[in-house]
Amino acid sequence: MSSQTPTPTESTPVAPPPKKNSRGVMLRLLGVVVLLAAIGWALWYYLDGRWYEGTDDAYVNGNVVQITPQVPGTVVSIGADDGDLVHAGDVLVQLDPSDADVALAEAKANLANTVRKVRGLYSSVNGAQADVAARKTAVDKARADYRRRVALARSGAISAEELSHASDALTSAESNLIAAQQQYQTSKVLVDDTVVASHPDVQVAAAKLRAAFLDDVRATLVAPVDGYVAKRSVQVGQRVLPGAALMAVVPLHGVWVDANFKETQLTDMRIGQPVDIESDVYGSAVKYKGKVESLGVGTGSAFSLLPAQNATGNWIKIVQRIPVRVVFDDPRQLDKHPLRLGMSVTVDVGLHDQRGPTLAQHSPTQPAFSTDIYKQQLDKADAAIAQIIHANMARGK
Repeated sequence: MSSQTPTPTESTPVAPPPKKNSRGVMLRLLGVVVLLAAIGWALWYYLDGRWYEGTDDAYVNGNVVQITPQVPGTVVSIGADDGDLVHAGDVLVQLDPSDADVALAEAKANLANTVRKVRGLYSSVNGAQADVAARKTAVDKARADYRRRVALARSGAISAEELSHASDALTSAESNLIAAQQQYQTSKVLVDDTVVASHPDVQVAAAKLRAAFLDDVRATLVAPVDGYVAKRSVQVGQRVLPGAALMAVVPLHGVWVDANFKETQLTDMRIGQPVDIESDVYGSAVKYKGKVESLGVGTGSAFSLLPAQNATGNWIKIVQRIPVRVVFDDPRQLDKHPLRLGMSVTVDVGLHDQRGPTLAQHSPTQPAFSTDIYKQQLDKADAAIAQIIHANMARGK
């Protein structure tokens, strides 16, 4: 029995070609993408990312200039309120100046009277000097008369009594000369090596006037610096004492950022490194440029009132944070987008530049913050003293 083979005309089922596994392709593509992303991230981190350290534990800080009276008094007016912009020299609080005005008028009169008395001392010296000259002339005359009478007494032309009278006159003239010289020296010592303005009596009176002038000026409390008023607590009619906080002036153009970094983030951080700053109020739309001004010399807990005591049996290591001060490169950045004290910010420090030190290498050569308002008050007092002295001097001097 022979086997039969199917003829070409007979239909036989044909197996379909195997379908491609699309799921496997997608997985492979996903693996390639993840691998490329990991390589890209590694390259970015190695070349750039590892050279930045950031923290969101950062806050705006600045100077808070307290306005405190230097003399006691009663508040009669208040020149500014919370949020007001003030400039250095603007009147903030006015105290009742009545008592200070009276004391100032008395001090001015005392200085004028002292100047005139000292002028009298200089006149006494001149008078004593003239008296000495007159006494010397009298001594010379008495000595000449005595010598003539001595010659006449030898020849018997005059009596011994008359010669005795001439001797007594010479002795009296010499005694008067010695008294006049002593009086001259006494008067001269009081004014020796001085002028009216530098005489000790005038200096004492001038010091009293300066104190009274300052007390009168200090009845008006002015803004020491430009800034914005905050924390006003003073009220009209309130009796204030020296040192009481009445309000504060905050110069917002001089703010900085205190960023608290973990101690493990400070390895490559240096003074002078650039910083990018973003605030929560403006978000990523506004970026400030700054730089590291200083790295803190201790943790916050180290300077707390009650420092942590770690010598205990249940001690747990916690990564500490070190405050880093960041200043703005250009304060004009704050004109359009001002920041307030205490605001939260995010900082990123660029660590590429490693040339800077970790601690300051030189002591400061300029004040960190200063005002010349109070020096101006003293200059005005000195000008008033000079005017009074000049007005009470003799003409032509």
